[in-house]
Order: sequence, then C-alpha cells, then structure tokens
Amino acid sequence: MSIELRTKYGQIDISNEVIAMVAGGAAVDCYGIVGMASKNQIKDGLTEILRKENFSRGVQVRQEGEQIHIDMYIIVSYGTKISEVAHNVQTKVKYTVNQTIGLAVDSVNIYVQGVRVTNP
Repeated sequence: MSIELRTKYGQIDISNEVIAMVAGGAAVDCYGIVGMASKNQIKDGLTEILRKENFSRGVQVRQEGEQIHIDMYIIVSYGTKISEVAHNVQTKVKYTVNQTIGLAVDSVNIYVQGVRVTNP
C-alpha cells in the first residue's frame, strides 16, 4: 500500500515502507530509546532488538481514508520515564514525517515492548 500525493506537476507515490523508515529513524534518535521491537514477534512473547537497518520492522503505517496512523513498537532504557520518552517519540516522529515527506500524521501510537537494563 502507498500514499498518493497529487501536485500540479504530477503524482507522487510514497510506499508505507518509506514512511516507516523515516519514522523509525526519527524514533531511534530520541533519548531513552534502546531500539525497535519487531511487531511480528510480539505474538510469540519474544522481544528482539532490531539493528538500525531494520527499524522499519518495528513500525506499522496505516491509512484510513485521508488519515495516516503510525504504530511504533519500541524498547526503552531502564531508568527513563517511559511516558516522557513516548511523548518525545510521538512529537519527533510527527514533525520528522511532516518535514521530510510532507505528510500530516494524525496519530503516533507507542507500544513499549520492553525495558533494557545496561551495566555501567
């Protein structure tokens, strides 16, 4: 599935994978994010941290009419305030997708799949 934009010069098709890559890139830049979790492994109860080149797998883009919704499956760092990290991710993803692709995102839903404890 893709998003279609019409301009005076023609039509632009942007795949959901591209939107997911932009959103995932914005999310992993936020403080407190350890990585993205694969949304497919949640059913099995397994949470695997995906490498940087795979962060689009932790992002699901849905289009309902003219509205765009992004679901993000993240892993946060131990000791961070989860609600604040989630809010920062929502804000940054909406801003980055709007600035990079020119799409207004209606909602960014955050699903925290794990907390990672790192040794100092």
